[in-house]
Amino acid sequence: MAKLKLTPLGDRVVVKPEPGEEKTRSGIVLPDTAKEKPQEGTVVAVGMGRILDNGQKIPVEVKIGDKIIYSKYGRSVAEIKIDEEEFIILQEEDILAIKG
Repeated sequence: MAKLKLTPLGDRVVVKPEPGEEKTRSGIVLPDTAKEKPQEGTVVAVGMGRILDNGQKIPVEVKIGDKIIYSKYGRSVAEIKIDEEEFIILQEEDILAIKG
């Protein structure tokens, strides 16, 4: 993947989702419409952090390259496509865990 030319604002994070399952355990091939959206991905860009009302900046806890698990039904999730690659932009609070 080429260097991503996208900088998220505030406490937002850009994630490259892992591909969905192509087959079931029994070997049945799933069409695109039946695939469950992934909830895991790799962080490819992070914002500067959240700014509190008193002006204090809270940096984002994840970093580029982290493998994460994120909420399937996050409050602020945007799916985008750049150069035929799909990405998700979400707020840090929608990240549930760092894998590994």
